[in-house]
Amino acid sequence: MRANLQFAALCWCLFLAGWNDGTTGPLLPRIQGVYHVGFAVVSLLFIMNCVGFVVGSLSNIYLTDRIGFGRVIVLGSVSQVIGYCLMSPAPPFPVFAIGYVFNGFGIALQDAQANGYVASYKENAASRMGFLHASYGAGALAAPLVATQFAQLHRWSFHYLVSLGISLSNAVCLVIVFRFKRQDECLAQIGQAAEPQGTSDDSKYRQIFKLKVLHLLAFFILVYVGVEVTIGGWIVTYIIQVRGGGAASGYISAGFFGGLTAGRIALLWVNKKKVGERLAIFLYVALAIGLELIVWLVPSLIGGAVAVSLVGVLLGPVYPIVMNEAGRILPRWLLTGCIGWIAGFGQTGSAALPFMTGAIASKAGIKSLQPLLVSMMGLMLVLWALVPKGHQRAD
Repeated sequence: MRANLQFAALCWCLFLAGWNDGTTGPLLPRIQGVYHVGFAVVSLLFIMNCVGFVVGSLSNIYLTDRIGFGRVIVLGSVSQVIGYCLMSPAPPFPVFAIGYVFNGFGIALQDAQANGYVASYKENAASRMGFLHASYGAGALAAPLVATQFAQLHRWSFHYLVSLGISLSNAVCLVIVFRFKRQDECLAQIGQAAEPQGTSDDSKYRQIFKLKVLHLLAFFILVYVGVEVTIGGWIVTYIIQVRGGGAASGYISAGFFGGLTAGRIALLWVNKKKVGERLAIFLYVALAIGLELIVWLVPSLIGGAVAVSLVGVLLGPVYPIVMNEAGRILPRWLLTGCIGWIAGFGQTGSAALPFMTGAIASKAGIKSLQPLLVSMMGLMLVLWALVPKGHQRAD
């Protein structure tokens, strides 16, 4: 029972992260109109998010060592509450952007802790990781459905009051379930013994950053998350301006994230039984490139919407597969720190690639979105090929 409560709290935590990432796309045209800013300036929101992610991912290892899992994950949830408090009254653009810094910092901490905790499970870690990230997809699916409605209202920023309510419930859940305890104590409550510690005299930072495979996985996740958030964040603008979509175009973003959710659950058996997780990533990304070419080259609004949803289905399993692979090949006693770095560093992609998209679009137009996405997906294939094979843990 306690194990299920813990897992449910972590799933709610990831639901909020998905909700946050699914919010921006449908609101982006309205934000541009309200603040009278172009593609390049509005893309600064993604950069401010990136600042929060980087600070959060760098702080995570230190904070986890000093104050422990329970306090760090609650700190992340409180940071998100502060972010939404700043954003909900539609303040001047610089203050609105600062809210994204708090959001990014909070998500980086929670993402690292939740992924590290689930990867530490000795039983059913792969399946639980799939469901954990399906929760992210569910949040990212729900957010555009709500944000699209608020984007058409005078009080558009009140969408962030809904986000504030979810973030408050998340903080309360994390406090009640984990009670500020360290990870070993929480795992012991569900009958899982603590892992033996390493014997190196080096600091954890030095030990973690000496792992070459860690950096390959981190760069792969950076590109993956960047592609995922760029599609969710800019596809609405692309559909409106290039394909002539109307006010309901925000639902296409919901379709993408709905596909993401479905893929993370429905393709679990394919990953495990049919093709294997390593080969699955090559297969899914190659097929996603083909579908993205359809969105790019076929001038059909409905066809593009369907293709975007199917891209979501194929990209959905990629993140949990990478986290599972990290759980197999990285030292278990460094796992939370390592996965924290992978997740936090990877989240910078959710700022860097959307910002790059906005900067390029300010010069070449939003039609540049599709060639950028295809090239980034190609880079994903190259990076995954460089990740070493095998399932031997680097203890």
